[in-house]
Amino acid sequence: MRRSLEGAFREFAEARAGQLFRSACLLTSGDTHLAEDLVQETLGRMYVVWGRRTTRLSNPAAYAQTVLIRSFLAHQRRRSAGERPSDELPEATAAGPGDATLRLTLLDALRQLPPKDRAVVVLRYWEDRSIEETADVLHLSSAAVRTRSTRALARLREQLGGSISEFAAH
Repeated sequence: MRRSLEGAFREFAEARAGQLFRSACLLTSGDTHLAEDLVQETLGRMYVVWGRRTTRLSNPAAYAQTVLIRSFLAHQRRRSAGERPSDELPEATAAGPGDATLRLTLLDALRQLPPKDRAVVVLRYWEDRSIEETADVLHLSSAAVRTRSTRALARLREQLGGSISEFAAH
């Protein structure tokens, strides 16, 4: 029984680690080291509850995303969360294929958002979650999610201005 649970968890972790890492990179504005830490923390917490037959694990992928978001927000509340060893983002090769300039511009714009607003943007527009699902994950009301989403998108538009269309045209 124990081996089958561990095997099932291993399969789950291998299948979801990439998606969790991509979401964590967006949340951390490209800080791949912190993103890796958040994914490991998420998978560690998932392992602890994996064997339990709870309703939370009826959809383990959604639960893992919730754990990731909450881990990120907890990290942001810590006093040392604002410390950064460098202003430079990792090389574009770490980000993977695609337009590096556009990625860096978007990550920089996301970095300027407060952590909860960034979490709302990632959940709503990257993870394609509904307002209600986002509210549940962040322990907010639906109205608060709508308000944060509207404000965050307005800030992103203000920061990016017309420059985003310049990058997207390439």
